[in-house]
Amino acid sequence: MARLEDIPQPTRDAVVAVPCPSFDTAPFVAGPPLPQRRVAIISSAALIRRGDTPFAFGSGEVRFISGDVPVNDLLVSHVSINFDRSGWQRDPNVVFPLQRLRELAAGGHIGGVADTHYTVMGSTDPAQMRQAVDQIAGQLRQERIDSILLSPV
Repeated sequence: MARLEDIPQPTRDAVVAVPCPSFDTAPFVAGPPLPQRRVAIISSAALIRRGDTPFAFGSGEVRFISGDVPVNDLLVSHVSINFDRSGWQRDPNVVFPLQRLRELAAGGHIGGVADTHYTVMGSTDPAQMRQAVDQIAGQLRQERIDSILLSPV
């Protein structure tokens, strides 16, 4: 992730100008112990399967990623010039830690890995993502996922 001082103008001004919502309450959610939780990943790297159409600039869409996808079949289509892809190129788990989740599940540290994971374009105005958020929440409920791993880029 780029530091604000490293982002060139006018992009820096645009990032600073994006409104950040504030909330009057802090939700508290209890849940089962970690060894009983099913975990899904939400990544803002705009991941695509090899051969798929890349995310468009500013896209508010979400794409579902099957939990059995070979990680080497995934590509990053994030368009930000501030996103350093070198970590992804060395180890895709830096951006999309599916293999690490599989290892944690196999070792009994988590209850399981979700059947579906999610990716969005991280440089999108959050106001454009309402439909995507609703789709993600609906699928999480349908699959009875009780934990998510946020992987922002």
